[in-house]
Amino acid sequence: MSGNDRTAARKALVAEIADEVAGTGKWLGKEALDSRVMAALEKVPRHEFIPAADRAVAYDNRPQPIGHGQTISQPYIVAVMTDMAAPGPGDRVLEVGTGCGYQTAVLAELAARVYSTEVVPELARPAAERLRRLGYGNVETRIGDGARGWTEHAPYDAIVVTAAAWHRIPPALIEQLAPGGRLVIPVDRSPTAARYPFKDQEQDLLLVTKDAKGKISERKMLPVAFVPLIEGDEDARS
Repeated sequence: MSGNDRTAARKALVAEIADEVAGTGKWLGKEALDSRVMAALEKVPRHEFIPAADRAVAYDNRPQPIGHGQTISQPYIVAVMTDMAAPGPGDRVLEVGTGCGYQTAVLAELAARVYSTEVVPELARPAAERLRRLGYGNVETRIGDGARGWTEHAPYDAIVVTAAAWHRIPPALIEQLAPGGRLVIPVDRSPTAARYPFKDQEQDLLLVTKDAKGKISERKMLPVAFVPLIEGDEDARS
């Protein structure tokens, strides 16, 4: 696919996402996403984050496997989660689950700084290199248990979690959310833990906000299907 073809494919993908957002407005509470978010989706070269063998379908609006039991999220979900997080030009954002770095790049287009953690070293290292190569100098990554957050850079104006927490939101993430901040996280309330292909899980995408006095509010947004959030490993800087 040529550069012009990829540009056209991104435009078509953004148009498809806009249609899907309009169709799911009853859950989202809106029929269109922030134009800044849509512009970021149109700019970020998703094919760079897809395994070479799958690049022909990089701009399909669906998740893709990236190895090690993980996936790159459906672009519609990336757009929705980014819109929910509402990162501003001066914001500090924590991402839990770097994966291949695609969601990271979208956030980096919109925020001042993005701190991203990944528990799978075989994903974290190439993602960090990929983000550097693509010029995302406002991103810092590390290998470790993202459920613990990243205390050195807290508090965060927004936190985006790209894997499903088991029955409860990790307390460290709530603690590290700034007053006025927004936490976007899928939570799995199924009786059994998530296992591929995640067809029978009861997961909801939540928007968690913290007011100026530290009071937490939750809003259930969408039914979703994410890989499980891996917790409990020792942190180690990449």
